[in-house]
Amino acid sequence: MNTLHKTIEGGKRIDQLMEMVPVMRKMPVVEVGEILQDIDETNLFNVLDRFSLEQQGLVFSEFPIAKQLRLFKSVSQKRFAQIFEHMPSDYRADLFQHLTQKEQAALLPFLPKRVREDVITLSAYPPETAGGIMSTDFATVQRDMTCAEAIDKVRSDAPSKKTIYYIYVVDDNQQLQGFITLKDLILAEPPTKVEQVLHHDFAFAYVDEDREQVAQKIEKYDLVAIPVLNRTNQLVGIVTHDEAIDVIRAEHSEDMQKFMGIVQASEEFDYIATSTFKHFKKRVVWVVSLAAIGIISGVIIHNYENALEKLLILALYMPMVADTGGNAGSQAATVVIRALALGQITLGKWFSILWKEARIAFMLAICLGLVAYAKVLFLSWETEIPTEYSLAMIALMISLALSLQVITATIIGAGLPLLVKRFGGDPAVAASPAITTVVDITGLLIYFGVATLFFSL
Repeated sequence: MNTLHKTIEGGKRIDQLMEMVPVMRKMPVVEVGEILQDIDETNLFNVLDRFSLEQQGLVFSEFPIAKQLRLFKSVSQKRFAQIFEHMPSDYRADLFQHLTQKEQAALLPFLPKRVREDVITLSAYPPETAGGIMSTDFATVQRDMTCAEAIDKVRSDAPSKKTIYYIYVVDDNQQLQGFITLKDLILAEPPTKVEQVLHHDFAFAYVDEDREQVAQKIEKYDLVAIPVLNRTNQLVGIVTHDEAIDVIRAEHSEDMQKFMGIVQASEEFDYIATSTFKHFKKRVVWVVSLAAIGIISGVIIHNYENALEKLLILALYMPMVADTGGNAGSQAATVVIRALALGQITLGKWFSILWKEARIAFMLAICLGLVAYAKVLFLSWETEIPTEYSLAMIALMISLALSLQVITATIIGAGLPLLVKRFGGDPAVAASPAITTVVDITGLLIYFGVATLFFSL
């Protein structure tokens, strides 16, 4: 399979693709999607026509959303509806939400009533909720059925269902009573009632629950899928483990963008598909804002110009102190933000968190202070300094300032995400550039404050 993939991908010739369609039909759809991803729209539909409609829907679902939208615009609604109908329900709803209202209205008349109702229902849920990522492709049985009857029903439903490892047991009002597994059905005697092998204890999510919390539940309980209920406990969908992986990856990317001071776009596109100007807009706000705030650093340095002229050696080690403080603050912020995201810490433990980070910072400060002291002595032993000062005294002053900077930077890095969370914000917005800017300002104040105490500058 790998050899075939490389051969086709290397050539990208349509005639080669046409010849290899019988082989591709037997390949995983994710690999077929990768092979066809860079084919232009006209030729792509010619290739897809050689696959069954079910395969076309699955392969199409593997394309990035930007390519799906381009393909939608390059073909008639009637032809596109055939593929759209056979996409998994959650992928179908996601694509539908990216269409304009005019495009949605043009597509809906060509869809079967069942698909039309399903996509409208799923698209009504906000994308950040369980309803926005759930699938309606699940199997259900009644608790008063025998296991033989349940197997017959699952067998008849299976071709249209995304996952049948879990089979959900509902009553006449579609309220969830529990679940059974395929293993339960296979091992049970055919006349056994479903209610006798029913699992009553189960994890579930509400349809309006945040999607990140749903993904955490799937991870916590090691589930293949989790049922999604409305507020009357009726089963309306499921969220599968692959959706949970996508959510965790998306949330991680979003947090990293916020942490690095990049404004999150309303829509998610890949790096290449996003224009240069859009990249600029996502980055410029934080960078310019923090550059303006950085004027404070310039004011501090300007006020100590005479001191720097008197002891030029102080200017040589300002970057070292600033960089060390920035690293310590960013480390602490990363650890705290991750712990908050994983639910390992809560705001109620803020004092113990800061106390722990302060103790860690104290130990780091001792190590880094000793390194800084040795570094100054090693690098500056030939540097000219005023006769009234000794190099050892200057090295001690710089190492002490650096140690204090590490402690304050670590507390700031740990405390800022907690503060943002306390006021209802996303702790990831306590971005690395913001922490670095704040730490630079406090670092300069500490640096020149300690120098003043030592040398009466």
